[in-house]
Amino acid sequence: MEKVEMEKFKALLLEHKARIQNGAILTSKDDLHISSDDLADESDIASNVINQHVSMNMRHRELNKLRLINEALYRIDNGGYGHCEECEETIGMKRLQNQPWATLCITHAEEHERLQGQRAG
Repeated sequence: MEKVEMEKFKALLLEHKARIQNGAILTSKDDLHISSDDLADESDIASNVINQHVSMNMRHRELNKLRLINEALYRIDNGGYGHCEECEETIGMKRLQNQPWATLCITHAEEHERLQGQRAG
């Protein structure tokens, strides 16, 4: 991959990183509190627990994406960016443009998702 393309992907990764770090998903704590008014009603408690679960899942996904972005930035600085971790072939440009933190080529990503689906099912 040429240096110009590498710098473009680095800028894109930094943009995604800033968006996550400055977004409300990681900083908001309003949904983690239960009002004492809601404790009297079981349906309010259930609703709050569901909302907290959804919020925690969203935070987990964003933190995981942030970790992947930081790893991709590391690979850019150390020359491993843009290559599949499984086969070491070049990851397609279209895939990197849509998901610049990708670590697998489309073939191995699909295989990985299929295996995860089998484990979940």
